[in-house]
Amino acid sequence: MDVIHKIGRRKTAVARVYLAKGTGKITINKKDITDYFPTATLQYKVNQPLVMTNNDGNFDITVNVYGGGITGQAEAIRLGLSRAMCEVDAENRLTLKPEGLLTRDPRMVERKKFGQKKARKKFQFSKR
Repeated sequence: MDVIHKIGRRKTAVARVYLAKGTGKITINKKDITDYFPTATLQYKVNQPLVMTNNDGNFDITVNVYGGGITGQAEAIRLGLSRAMCEVDAENRLTLKPEGLLTRDPRMVERKKFGQKKARKKFQFSKR
């Protein structure tokens, strides 16, 4: 098996995921997963597709991720990994799809409009 390359996105974060046979080592931007994502919640999000498909120790994963915040980056990695798991075995799709791990979340930040404080919020109106 050669290297599988998939892309995951969330908000403005883009993750390029490279999957190869190995021992289960996850490297994100040349750092270990525990260094890059210090909280257990974010580590769980990244590992979710591997655990659900029972592949948590079978592959070495290298990820390049940029843009967005840490939660957006973790969810972008999760989408990329889910897509890679589907390419490894088509049966994995049946377990990942009902959990919503193959769906790209389309929500983006709405732009600020001129004459307003934020995207929807208006300036305070005061009667003098």
